[in-house]
Amino acid sequence: MEPSSEWYTTSVPALASPDATSKIALLPPELVSRVYEYAKSLLAAENERYASQAGSTNSAQQFYSTIMSSGTLSDKISALTLSVQESPLHNVRALESLVGLAKKRSRGQAVEVLGALKDLFGIGTVLPSDRKLRTFANQPGLSAAFVSKRKWTANDALPKPLTQAHLILWAFEDWLKATYFEILKILETWCNDEVVFARGKAVDYVCQLLKEKPEQEANLLRLLVNKLGDNDKKIASKTSYHILQLETAHPLMKPTIISAIESDLLFRPGQSLHAQYYAVITLNQTILSSKEEEVAKKLLDMYFSLFGKLLAKPQPAKPSVSEANAIKINQKGEIQGGGGSAGRAARRKLAEKEKATTVEDDLREKMLSAVLTGVNRAVPYANTNDEVFEKHMDTLFRVTHSSNFNTSIQALMLIQQLNETHQGSVDRFYRTLYESLLDPRLLTSSKQALYLNLLFKSIRSDLDIRRVKAFAKRLLQVVSMHQPAFTCGAMYLLRELEGIFAPLSAFVDDRVDNESDEEEVFHDVEETPAPTLPNPQSQPKAIPNHRPRSKELYDGRKRDPSHSNASQSCLWEILPFLMHYHPSVSLFAHRFLLHDPMPPKPDLQSHTLIHFLDRFVYRNPKGTTPARGASIMQPMSSSSTNLVSSAATLRERNKQPVNNEAFWKQEAGKVEADEVFFHKYFSAVGKGREKARKQKDKKKRKRAGDEGGEDNGEGEEEEIWKALVGSRPDIEGGDAEGGFDDDDDDVEALDDLDDLDEEMESASAGDEDEEGENPTAAGLLDDDEDMRIDFREDVDSLLGSDDDVPSDLETAFEKEVQATKRVEPEAAGTGRARNKERKHKRMKLKQLPTFANADDYAKMLEGEEEEGGA
Repeated sequence: MEPSSEWYTTSVPALASPDATSKIALLPPELVSRVYEYAKSLLAAENERYASQAGSTNSAQQFYSTIMSSGTLSDKISALTLSVQESPLHNVRALESLVGLAKKRSRGQAVEVLGALKDLFGIGTVLPSDRKLRTFANQPGLSAAFVSKRKWTANDALPKPLTQAHLILWAFEDWLKATYFEILKILETWCNDEVVFARGKAVDYVCQLLKEKPEQEANLLRLLVNKLGDNDKKIASKTSYHILQLETAHPLMKPTIISAIESDLLFRPGQSLHAQYYAVITLNQTILSSKEEEVAKKLLDMYFSLFGKLLAKPQPAKPSVSEANAIKINQKGEIQGGGGSAGRAARRKLAEKEKATTVEDDLREKMLSAVLTGVNRAVPYANTNDEVFEKHMDTLFRVTHSSNFNTSIQALMLIQQLNETHQGSVDRFYRTLYESLLDPRLLTSSKQALYLNLLFKSIRSDLDIRRVKAFAKRLLQVVSMHQPAFTCGAMYLLRELEGIFAPLSAFVDDRVDNESDEEEVFHDVEETPAPTLPNPQSQPKAIPNHRPRSKELYDGRKRDPSHSNASQSCLWEILPFLMHYHPSVSLFAHRFLLHDPMPPKPDLQSHTLIHFLDRFVYRNPKGTTPARGASIMQPMSSSSTNLVSSAATLRERNKQPVNNEAFWKQEAGKVEADEVFFHKYFSAVGKGREKARKQKDKKKRKRAGDEGGEDNGEGEEEEIWKALVGSRPDIEGGDAEGGFDDDDDDVEALDDLDDLDEEMESASAGDEDEEGENPTAAGLLDDDEDMRIDFREDVDSLLGSDDDVPSDLETAFEKEVQATKRVEPEAAGTGRARNKERKHKRMKLKQLPTFANADDYAKMLEGEEEEGGA
């Protein structure tokens, strides 16, 4: 047989099809065993022939042999892999060597070898892509070939048209199937390894093998599904991701994968909630289509079966006496532990047990939420008009009373969606939604925006105006306890409902007769002519009108909103919000009461306390966190169909910092209402700084013009002066330590002080010029005058604080101060005098010779010799 990487494409004579021999009985096991042994001998002989020919003529095989005998482990693996890729049928020993290396207990070696085997059997050509491998006894042409020769032996000729090539291919396929199963057992071992890295690699290999080739897909799928229950969250999450990727690559495998998860994980006895949770979040991420109604129906049946398990009656409450201190009786009837108080180990064990119970309860709530998510995603693709689905409505209403309010919101959203086709539970749904407004867990829920959207969609689809008014009144009653963000959203919701229900406008404007019902009210009887009456003195009399207490008053305590008689009242609950401390709430309330246009769609994030405090942190905003995960089933952060948005909008994320120059240079009319203060403040500060900067630049340019072109080389001349004055200490005004550098520093320091005073004066002048145009800015900058530093006051305070100094030191200090005061007028001359002094220094600098004369140089040498002799 010719070597080939795709051994299953080898050309052999065609045999009879299985259909033509379907009535033929199976071969005896003894005959199949004899033929199989003969086929294995042919395969071994073929490998020996190839090895002898390749070893003498093929240079590549010689190179592989050298590496396998003297190379490193990675070199050996690479050489074996290349050998198998050339011709798997003729390199059985190389493949056996790779499998043997994978069985070693060295973790790094096994992972590396399994990676090479994964490449061979996965993306490689060792396994066929369109079918599974067959064992030798299940080959379709074997029975047809030996049906007439049941006593065949190895010494007999093969029945035609069967050839030795057929037997070699069948024997190799049988061996390859068994070898591949051994590799799967090795993978299963490493899937249960104690090191997370090894388990993660094994899961990756299992998924890639399952995705590429159909061989052993049932066992591979079982391995993959079981890893959803791994104790490490990373491994369980990675497994869930791999299963979803497998469903995307092979959509027809969805029913098989769902059935495997159902039988091996969800409803298998003894499975932990952790494993079931990851199984559920894998199922609810399954992408469905309109053509997969049966898949959606199967998922719904699984979800509602899980509801029955999760909503089972809880265990009885714990006794009031702590288990750690409770008396326990052992098997002998004696008090366990002598009846004393629990020790440290017993208390620690009890604390761990209680902690585990708390974690389990939290996981149960998370799993309930995941199941609801799956139901929401599967309902649109299933037929919910049958009577079987009606039985699940009671289960959903039980979920609305869950201990987790976010789960209750999900259940209400699902019921609201189902009410579009099932009208039998509408009243019950609105009673439950009406009751949820009073739930204290709504105050701290993280799904407030989702709840407002649910409330808006539910009320919008209601046809009973009495119920709508009852919801409006209760909503305004409860938002007084909420944060301003939720209050703004609620008022925006009511304004949107006004556009749908016209009576709501009258519900705000109309006044209600507040006549007391507990007092007697007297009404005059109307005068009517009574000509037939005999008594002419009859006058209209006031008769008492005893009204019974009205039964049509508004009662907010009713369970059913339709029976609360909200239509007999008005929406007076809006009045307290007109004087709310938060300006946004007050603005929304005024707009709602006066029927003015509302502000834009509220973003709950923009009205929170942290958003307000962020205005005073002038830093660049954080970068947007990229979306995690690649599933398209992830919910969007916001939608145009929602009433409000819970995430920061793009406009908020792209806002410039308020201390940015581009912000305070905007026109006042384009600034938002909540940023007016920042705009005024930074505009005033920015204009004052800008004017001071301009005046400083103008004065510097003027000073440069007075000094002329000679100032250009001033810096270089000063450096030359430092070098030359040190060699000529006899120059007037110079010394050996630096010449006029100290004077220059003093002059520059005085210049800096003058510039500082001028800058502060110009800022003050700028404030006075703009006082008429922007009084707020002027008032803000007037305070800067009190912040200026008066150096004379500091000196006076310094002098006045030395009361404990001795008299002789005090006298000396006073003399020094008087000398300093005499020097100050001379040092602070006009700018023209300073310029003249600088020109005088530069003239002296120009008169200096380039080199010292010979006499001075000789004196310097003599001085050095004397110092050396000394």
